[in-house]
Amino acid sequence: MTPTERLQAQTDSAAPAASRIRRVLQWCVVACIALAGITYSSWVLEFVLPIDADPTDTFLSQLAEEGAPYNWVFTTGDTVTGVLLALAGLGGLILFTPRRRYFTIGWIALLCFGLATIADAQWSLKPADPNSPRPDGGLFPQLHQVHALTSSVSVFAIFIAMVAFTVGAFKYRKWPVLRHTGLWILILGSAVTAWMLIADNLPGDYGLGIAQRIQVGAMSLWLLALAVQIAVAERDSPAPVRVGW
Repeated sequence: MTPTERLQAQTDSAAPAASRIRRVLQWCVVACIALAGITYSSWVLEFVLPIDADPTDTFLSQLAEEGAPYNWVFTTGDTVTGVLLALAGLGGLILFTPRRRYFTIGWIALLCFGLATIADAQWSLKPADPNSPRPDGGLFPQLHQVHALTSSVSVFAIFIAMVAFTVGAFKYRKWPVLRHTGLWILILGSAVTAWMLIADNLPGDYGLGIAQRIQVGAMSLWLLALAVQIAVAERDSPAPVRVGW
């Protein structure tokens, strides 16, 4: 066997091993996104744990505020979610090919959402000072602290990811799960976000707590839809999946 033939044989033998490793890493990305969709729903435990809070007029950040009962449960849930999505976003950028502009934006936004959610958990909401005058405006005025920035960045980032992946799914004729189920989830999330932004500036009680829980629930469902979509593409791909950037 000539040196060239030996080199080709070594390359051919290494290719299946590299392909298997790549496939395992791709399934790890799927698992991270799916688990994040579950852990981001840790707020539903408010209905199980002995917490005295009215979901119609309390913000989810209040569940994890300093001194709140079981705040560590919700802080841990957000931290785990952030770590999983930061890893998934980075993994998506590295592993999935070929490059696609909207998918690239989606993976970067998912990475930013993960990092912002970690920061959100670490800078939890501080209890309002009862001696300070409370400005008008429902739920959002109590977020005038560092937590406000991290929360705003995380919500903005996940919506950018949802829109970018959905637009990419239509533009590149890929990812049918996101073109159908994911699209309706995006519409639901956008509608309740508009509800929150408009109602918070109006007098009266418009169930902002309910709206915020529907919004976060939609985000969790969309993450699960994204994980299912990548898993389906991976399962149906004879070669390493190319669902991509």
